[in-house]
Amino acid sequence: MRRSSKAGSHKLSADSQRLATFAQAIVLASSRLEERGWESQLDALLQKLLRGDHQETIDAALDQLFGSDANAYDALMEAAEAASESAVIEHDDLLFDALLLAVPILAWTRFSIPSGPIPADMLMTLSAHLNAHLPAPNVKFAMAPTLFAIDQLPRSHVETWTVTQRLAQAALKGTVLRTPADVPETAPFLADTRYLLAVVVVPAGEPLLRWQATMQLSDRDDALTQWQAQAMPNIARLLPGCGIELLLPEAYYVACREGDRQIRPASIRAAVHFLIHTLAVDARDLQASIGSFGEDAGTGRADEYRIGFSVGDTSDVVYGVVWPLYGEEDEEDLSELATLPLQRLAAGEIPRPTPLEEITTLLREAGVVRVIRHADRFPMEFCDDCNAPLFPDPDADLVHAEMPEDIPQGATHFH
Repeated sequence: MRRSSKAGSHKLSADSQRLATFAQAIVLASSRLEERGWESQLDALLQKLLRGDHQETIDAALDQLFGSDANAYDALMEAAEAASESAVIEHDDLLFDALLLAVPILAWTRFSIPSGPIPADMLMTLSAHLNAHLPAPNVKFAMAPTLFAIDQLPRSHVETWTVTQRLAQAALKGTVLRTPADVPETAPFLADTRYLLAVVVVPAGEPLLRWQATMQLSDRDDALTQWQAQAMPNIARLLPGCGIELLLPEAYYVACREGDRQIRPASIRAAVHFLIHTLAVDARDLQASIGSFGEDAGTGRADEYRIGFSVGDTSDVVYGVVWPLYGEEDEEDLSELATLPLQRLAAGEIPRPTPLEEITTLLREAGVVRVIRHADRFPMEFCDDCNAPLFPDPDADLVHAEMPEDIPQGATHFH
């Protein structure tokens, strides 16, 4: 996932320059063997920097590449994520591979979505369910005793590396981590993801996950089905009053991105449900204004959509939803109809909907019939006072979303 450049014009340190050079060399490699050689050097340097808590060195290289070499940026980001969510650990004179997993839980409610410590008996039950179906046989396994909100997860590669190391040691030694004492409070969104974190550890080179051991990809689907069936009653106890969907546990960064993607439709449905009940209006009375937003509003790609909700014919935005984009999720990049071969069209193959089309469909399915899609791309503007995102109103002005003053205050944050 890309981020904006912050320090691309600054002179790089020697290690930052080496990171950038290795990433560029991987992209330019003419053989898999050469590529693996560069990857080995990049991985070794990343491990040294992660152990030394030098996140700023990694960030500087990423910032430099962001604006100058998109392919090398992606290569370095992928390598940094892999180095922080996995590890080779020596224990009792043996080498072990460790992989940090995230378990996404989609939740939506009109009230609050809990997070925080997991009771010991619940942790044991959830660990047993997950361990029974996800890891390969004889894998050592450990789960963090916390239900995390997205803003309580590790924020940097160094923080992720630290969690991976601690959980891996807990798995090898058969101990349980303590719940962190300084977990920050989380904003009360109407729809949000919660995460369990776990690690799997195996002797170096052995399969980590069940479908690797069986070489049956169908075991992925079976693992998800079993996890959903067995864990749902326990997760429901952790998240009372919430609608819940459990996703497949996967490697940390992939699972987090998938959780972010999958919560987006629930965010729109939860917003409409909240507004019609809180404001005592019909969905047909709502008006949705959709705008695309990017760091470079003039020429750059969209980074997210923002949807501003108004009531009746007023231009006041009472609520807003942010729909982040990932990879190449821009309607200008996803317009497959123009490039889809005629024979595939004749066979009835339907192009994948663009994010804008998906948002519009979700709004109409929720009963919102008045939808304005602004053609201009907006800058990524936020409130100077509270840093909340600004949303488009029907007149294409960017405004702060404000509930009417006579409405009781509840969950008014934006996803």
